[in-house]
Amino acid sequence: MNKEKNSKILETGSSPSGRLGGAAVIRKAEKKDCERLMELIHQLAVYEKAPDEVTTTLEHFVESGFGQNPVWYAFVAEVNNQVEGFALYYIRYSTWKGQRMYLEDILVNEKLRGNGIGKLLFDKLIGEAKEKKFNGIVWQVLDWNEPAINFYKKYKGVNFDNEWINCSLGIKNK
Repeated sequence: MNKEKNSKILETGSSPSGRLGGAAVIRKAEKKDCERLMELIHQLAVYEKAPDEVTTTLEHFVESGFGQNPVWYAFVAEVNNQVEGFALYYIRYSTWKGQRMYLEDILVNEKLRGNGIGKLLFDKLIGEAKEKKFNGIVWQVLDWNEPAINFYKKYKGVNFDNEWINCSLGIKNK
């Protein structure tokens, strides 16, 4: 695998805190990563004060990402051969803007935050959006999540929209 072409690498010692024990490799998620991704998704749910809201099963998650009709795509951050972060997205369509990337979740394991891994993941998403000729990236951030808000503020052109209200409708399948 050509690491220069297929992933970005954060070398040991170049992180702000120097806590990485090895290089962080950003790569496309593979089916074998799904169990670890679900662990990290649960970690995110706890952080967002909604641990009981994760109701998808591992089987459904795997099928949705790697089945006949995948609906999500992801990049993972691997440190010392362990997935320690991810960015999961899907394609949405805006009648005003066309195809856009929707960033569903981005997370770096709590013990490795502050090492530049989130930036590597987000930069990889930007590259992917450009490569696929999407017209932008859209995501949500909780209004109390100051670390995430401050992270996004570092990117030129990010718009925080306070005008729209989020809505959802849960549908129970039999």
